[in-house]
Amino acid sequence: MPSWQASVLTVAVRMLLRRRHWGDERMLARRARRVFGAPRPLQWFRTRAVRIERADRGPMHGEWIIPERSERGVILYFHGGGYVACSAATDRPLTAALARLARRRVFSLDYRLAPEHRFPAAVDDALSAYRWLLDTGVLPSALALAGTSAGGGLALGALLRIRDEGLPLPACAACFSPWTDLTGGGASVRLNDGRCATLRPENITAFARAYLGESSPRTPYASPLFGDFDKLPPVLLQVASTELLLDDACQVHDKIQNAGGASRLEVFDGVFHAWQMLDGFVPEARMALRRAATFLNEPAVAVQHHAERPRASIASPRSAQRER
Repeated sequence: MPSWQASVLTVAVRMLLRRRHWGDERMLARRARRVFGAPRPLQWFRTRAVRIERADRGPMHGEWIIPERSERGVILYFHGGGYVACSAATDRPLTAALARLARRRVFSLDYRLAPEHRFPAAVDDALSAYRWLLDTGVLPSALALAGTSAGGGLALGALLRIRDEGLPLPACAACFSPWTDLTGGGASVRLNDGRCATLRPENITAFARAYLGESSPRTPYASPLFGDFDKLPPVLLQVASTELLLDDACQVHDKIQNAGGASRLEVFDGVFHAWQMLDGFVPEARMALRRAATFLNEPAVAVQHHAERPRASIASPRSAQRER
């Protein structure tokens, strides 16, 4: 059974966010920027025991989240928001918790947003930030990628681009409720319609169009699901069993394993899309982030070649689909 906090906040999220239509691109962006991400009081409240430092160098913008004890390297983090909304600041409840738990500095990137800056602007910015961190002396073995929702897909797209451009790969990547298929082709988009507290199937098409413009939704750097997963570092995928993007995570997990790579899939019951953002309020958020911190610090040990469902008796994500 989910915690009572998760149950209450699932209702609140459903009332605040879920709608079938967000309007045209301009209206979609305005509405998303108004309601997505943590409100300012929560951004401040959850940043105890960390220091926030802005980093604005030329065209690159973001912020450092630095814990009191920082001894294990750097996490390059990409925020969510459907590529049209949110910022490094709005994701502070998650990044601050991850910095404290992993004892790592986190650089949270303010990548350019659509529809003003369409694909591949976000991927270009992610690659620039990665190159910059390497240039500052961060070793690839001490560097991890992470991201939530669209940012989780961006982390995977950046991994593909880093590999394709011949750059040294980071140690691992952690993706929270990642959006990896901008076609919305996963079975869970249909099967979880009405069960997902955050999204409706029409939202997938609308937000993808705002981000992609005329680009194909099957472009691997935008939809990593359609990419080649050969020779990538270990990847952690966390997703809720009732969200539309369940298959976005499950199918990437399968493709990584089929390519001979290392992937850990964790499917959580009774929570909502990107629940990790509510660390400090939802016990399942702290559980997920503790597991992510362990993975980021010990990727070779933490990765298991099977799917895992915390706090549930079903071990396979495919069983979740059969249950529906």
